[in-house]
Amino acid sequence: MLPAQDGDYTFKYYTRCPVATDRRTFLGARSRCDMSLDSLSDEWVVWNEEQARIVLAFRPDVFDGGDLPAACLPTIYVTRGRRDRRPGGERVGENWYVTLYLEPDVDCGTDSYDSRGEATAAAVMLAETFANGDIDYRSVYQVPREAYFERLDELVGGE
Repeated sequence: MLPAQDGDYTFKYYTRCPVATDRRTFLGARSRCDMSLDSLSDEWVVWNEEQARIVLAFRPDVFDGGDLPAACLPTIYVTRGRRDRRPGGERVGENWYVTLYLEPDVDCGTDSYDSRGEATAAAVMLAETFANGDIDYRSVYQVPREAYFERLDELVGGE
């Protein structure tokens, strides 16, 4: 983890989706507190924004059921609190969580933050990292889906 300096946020490493580039270089370029949803790249859209949850979607225009199934739409969730353990339970806690989902049951891990602003900035950074092709999303799949990966690579600037 990198130290925060002069108002910079500390962005955490996603443990299950390693970043493919040197994060120190990448974070030095865009780690200011003023990162907001307005600074999202064009590939990402704000799908939903509520008081305790933000949902970002990657290229919903191409995840339409053709060669990129709608169920595989990459999304980033920013949520306040964690679900309690009871079925149907409410979210509890004060922390904010950022999770990149590649599919409903495939995620790249979750990081927590102390405030909505910090979590939003982290989500914007994560969205940019994904759009640049700097997330190794293959590592979280137990069964490789090469045709899907090749098509996704075309969208995110990968191989």
